[in-house]
Amino acid sequence: MSFQDPIADCLTRIRNGLLRGKQSIEMPFSKLKKELIDLLIKEGYLLSCQTIKRENQSHIEVHLKYLDNTPAIKNLSRVSKPSLRKYSGASDLKTVKNGLGIYVLSTNQGLLTDKQARLKNIGGEIICEVF
Repeated sequence: MSFQDPIADCLTRIRNGLLRGKQSIEMPFSKLKKELIDLLIKEGYLLSCQTIKRENQSHIEVHLKYLDNTPAIKNLSRVSKPSLRKYSGASDLKTVKNGLGIYVLSTNQGLLTDKQARLKNIGGEIICEVF
């Protein structure tokens, strides 16, 4: 199975799972997706994830988070796309919804939130916006 944009596919699977009220979803494994999901778990937007090996392929099972039957993630959107990359320096990063959300940046030190990038004074490619 070939995807043009695996990160957009990952975000769409999470978004669709939340809209349908699913408890967990699965997607093909990649290191970048795993790192993105781990960051969202650390920030409190998802419950947990685990890697499953099935039929000589690895998959990521993500357990979604709800608060009073309402999804913990209100909006999950891709910012930088393969057709139009968006980069930002640490000083140019704006807050998401006055600090209620986060940007996920791909930097030379791995994936970071906008708050972590500002503290470390590191810029990078803005992967997605979550709130």
